[in-house]
Amino acid sequence: MSSTIVEADGITAVSAIVRTDQVLTDAAALAAYSHDDAEWAAYERPLAVVLAESTDDVSAMVSWCAANGVAVVARGSGTGLSGGANAVADSIVLSLERMTAVLEINADERYVVAQAGVINDRLRASVAEKGLWYPPDPASSAISTIGGNAATNAGGICCVKYGVTRDYVLGMTVVLADGSVVQLGRRTAKGVAGYDLTALMVGSEGTLGIITELTLKLLPLAGRDERAIVGYFPSLRAAGVAVAAIAHAGIIPAALELIDRTCLRAVDDWQHWGLPRDVDTLLLAKIDDAGASGDALADRVAEAMVAAGGVDVERASEQAEVDRLFLARRLAYPALERLGPVLTEDVCVPRGAVPEMLSRIQSIAEANDVVIANIAHAGDGNLHPLIIAPEGDDAAKARAKVAFDGIIAECLALGGTVTGEHGVGLLKLPGLADELGERVIELHRSVKQALDPLNTLNPGKAFPAASAG
Repeated sequence: MSSTIVEADGITAVSAIVRTDQVLTDAAALAAYSHDDAEWAAYERPLAVVLAESTDDVSAMVSWCAANGVAVVARGSGTGLSGGANAVADSIVLSLERMTAVLEINADERYVVAQAGVINDRLRASVAEKGLWYPPDPASSAISTIGGNAATNAGGICCVKYGVTRDYVLGMTVVLADGSVVQLGRRTAKGVAGYDLTALMVGSEGTLGIITELTLKLLPLAGRDERAIVGYFPSLRAAGVAVAAIAHAGIIPAALELIDRTCLRAVDDWQHWGLPRDVDTLLLAKIDDAGASGDALADRVAEAMVAAGGVDVERASEQAEVDRLFLARRLAYPALERLGPVLTEDVCVPRGAVPEMLSRIQSIAEANDVVIANIAHAGDGNLHPLIIAPEGDDAAKARAKVAFDGIIAECLALGGTVTGEHGVGLLKLPGLADELGERVIELHRSVKQALDPLNTLNPGKAFPAASAG
């Protein structure tokens, strides 16, 4: 079906499927929903935006799109950083942001059932009222949806010890490419019936099905005794050496985050918190083991930081200061966006390779004459170099893209992977091809063909398309 027909008769048909107020076609809305936070990736103006309010809405829209040859791009709150929710030509953007109900909290079995549009922090607050805890906490937890977290297999600050989204997804409701609705997974503590299609959907970026509800495993809220250790380092590499040493010692912190001086200054210029400005790199560690064993682990982390060259290492005693430093880590990305367009990396290397990877990132910045700020979930080797280009400087943007590709190449050379938690989307397609190889990419295409033979679900994302001819 041509876009002209869709824009005329098609939008009328869509308005008959859902309420008129659920369909957006004005220019401002189409522009706002045409891309996620990865404006560096390609995007098109969608034919319309549909604001789904139920699984039935999603099913009806996907059925109509399949019948009419229209692509459908699912979207949560649009916080993605790889272009996974960017609209493609002749597509409808299907937003799940209105699907915000926490449907069930089972304290005895320790799970929660929630619609895909529930914001991560709201979910965590809801289960906390029952004495339960949902660990995955991406830096965007205050604004990202649980459905989007599942679609990209989001990680977070505490994932070094507690795991990523996939580790907590027990089951889900999914709308398939033909509009049919299936229940995947379980609500029991264990279960291995059939292929693990639940895990397959997590991280598939809306290319195999659209997740509308999630059943998530929870942990007890009590039982953790947090201690923070803050290390100040003269260089990125020295901080990286500390990270590698902590991993080599077999210590698993509840968090081990890196933030460099560019990020600290950007956050402080914005928030005026009095953050340290004379430090090159900060390492923020948390140990939450209870009792004497936790104290001993905290001491060992501090010793590793000192041995690696930390010029000042302290056990943080003021909770407000600890919270402020970790919040500074979460706010680094939006703070840097105030300086200009940010091209965000999301590479993950072996923990022992963190020092070398940080050194190579610095060399890439110098070689390409670009500013690269650094934050990282350092404890699991997940680095987020943030490449900043001044607004309107096309030459700087071109150099930033060269630096982006160079970082991916160096990551792969060190045995890493092109994405630790943001997903492949559009930005990482070339790097993924280098990482996986053609035979494995063919397996991805086979799965896609089996579940979405018409290629209507978020086409062109998550894995490279077959080459022409």
